[in-house]
Amino acid sequence: MAQVTLKGNPVPLEGNIPKPGDKAPDFRVAKQDLGDLTLKDLAGKVKILVAVPSLDTAVCALETKKFNEKAAKENGITTLIISGDLPFAMKRFCSTEGIDSENLITGSQFKDFSFSKNYGTHIAAGPLAGLSARAVFVVDKDDVVRYSELVPEIGSEPNYDTVLAEAKKLV
Repeated sequence: MAQVTLKGNPVPLEGNIPKPGDKAPDFRVAKQDLGDLTLKDLAGKVKILVAVPSLDTAVCALETKKFNEKAAKENGITTLIISGDLPFAMKRFCSTEGIDSENLITGSQFKDFSFSKNYGTHIAAGPLAGLSARAVFVVDKDDVVRYSELVPEIGSEPNYDTVLAEAKKLV
């Protein structure tokens, strides 16, 4: 079980973070139209899976906008932002921020915590219990994890350039 911090305070996580070379675990999230999306639905694509606690926080909003600018416009790469927000809030966020849902997909864990539990990012206790810690996974076309980054401080951003470089290698 991994641990991160929130403003310097320890936050325990549930599960194990997949490492490069591991088969990507399956998951189920709700899309903006409330339909389900699973890893199998993204088969044959290079994927950047981005776990954030909530788009209603400054860092998560900034991270989503940066991934929209940097990764979602890359041909051959599918970017999925996964949070605990309701699909309606995610849709409103994307609309307000001018994010095209064809380039960047949002997925909500409001019904099913399989992503955060299977990817080891599920916050087990504390004020954010039930949400996901901040993490990024690059998964190849065969659903093998090629890069994983658990951001040690929930309030910090991931390494965008490294994530994008790892994803581009797979296209």
